Formats: sequence, C-alpha cells, structure tokens
Amino acid sequence: MSTWANLGLQDSASPLMEQLIFFHHHALLILVMITVLVGYLMVMLFFNSYVNRFLLHGQLIEMIWTILPAIILLFIAMPSLRLLYLLDEINEPSITLKSIGHQWYWSYEYSAFNDIEFDSYMIPTNELSNDGFRLLDVDNRIVLPMNSQIRILVTAADVIHSWTIPALGVKVDGTPGRLNQTNFFINRPGLFYGQCSEICGANHSFIPIVIETVPVNYFIKWISNKVNS
Repeated sequence: MSTWANLGLQDSASPLMEQLIFFHHHALLILVMITVLVGYLMVMLFFNSYVNRFLLHGQLIEMIWTILPAIILLFIAMPSLRLLYLLDEINEPSITLKSIGHQWYWSYEYSAFNDIEFDSYMIPTNELSNDGFRLLDVDNRIVLPMNSQIRILVTAADVIHSWTIPALGVKVDGTPGRLNQTNFFINRPGLFYGQCSEICGANHSFIPIVIETVPVNYFIKWISNKVNS
C-alpha cells in the first residue's frame, strides 16, 4: 500500500506490475529527453542574435522535426502494445475467484469450492483495531496462494464498479450483466490493499479490497477450515 511521501509507484508483487513499472520508466525517460531538448532550444532562442532576411523556407529541418516525433512515438507504442497483450493473456489458472460489486461492499465466491462465499465490508473507524488501516481494512479478507496463476471474474449487482489492486497491476471493471476476467500471479506473501476506482455513486471509494497472500499449504488449511465450518 502507499505510505507517506511515496511519490512513486508501489512496490510490485506480480510480474505484470513489474512490466508496468518498466514501461512507466521507459516512457518517463523519453519525456525527460524531449523536455530537456525543447527547453534548451527555447532558452537559446533568447540569446540568438542571428538574423537572415532572405530565409524563406527550411525544408530539411521541417522534414527532421516531422519524422523524428513519429519515430519517438514508435518507441512508446511498441512496448505499450506488447504490454496490452500481456495484460490480456489468460494462462491456465489454478484458482478462480469471482468478485461481485455492490454498494458499498464486495461479495466473493471461490468457484472451485461451492461452499465458500462471503461478503467483505469496510471496517468502520470506531471499530478498527490499533494496527488497522482506516478506510482500507475489511472484515473478511480474500485469501489466495502465492506463486499460483489466479483468475478473477468481476461483475456488479447494481452499478459499474472497478476491482483494483495497484500492487498487482490489476484493474477490472465490474459491469451489471457482464462478466469480465483477468489473471495475475502473486510472487510474494503479504497484505495488498485496493479500492473501487470507478465513480459508482456517493462513498464509492469506501469499497476497499484486501488480499492476504499465503503459501499454498496455509491456503489449503484455510480452505479446509472454511469447508468444514
């Protein structure tokens, strides 16, 4: 999750988020190079005292400043298209999780385990424990295994919601009557926080998401306890 004075992106917890961060740095480097070049040219204009009364056209420089931006755009477009295809690729999932957006909570279903269904509400501020995070903690966390391909199906029961976890690079819109899917791979244990990032009405940001990632053997024990309880 983001902390105080965190001006950059969150630390990645999945290979897809790592690729998103790499692309961000790549595009930012190109923007810095363009800004420095244009800024240098604008500053030098103030100190340039050369005048040519007979200069009517400059075809060569016009060709250069037309072709060069097109080439620079290709350097941004090609990695971007590659990343779009990577984000859209669905590998063979080990677990499928279904998420249903409501106002103002999420419902979850583990598709492979018919008995495991629960709602996840934000914990009110006056009920938070000392180690809880205000407006981010929930009463029922999603428990998922690490180092496993996970598919999530997202829909909504009332209005459009958006299931978003920044550390995983996942953002899926939940639309009533439609089932959207994506997959992700969590490569380390921990707690990962997210919120609804769609303007779905008043208090729309108070629909937090919390994923608790554990090793596979702990996940199997959690599943067994849920099924037997």
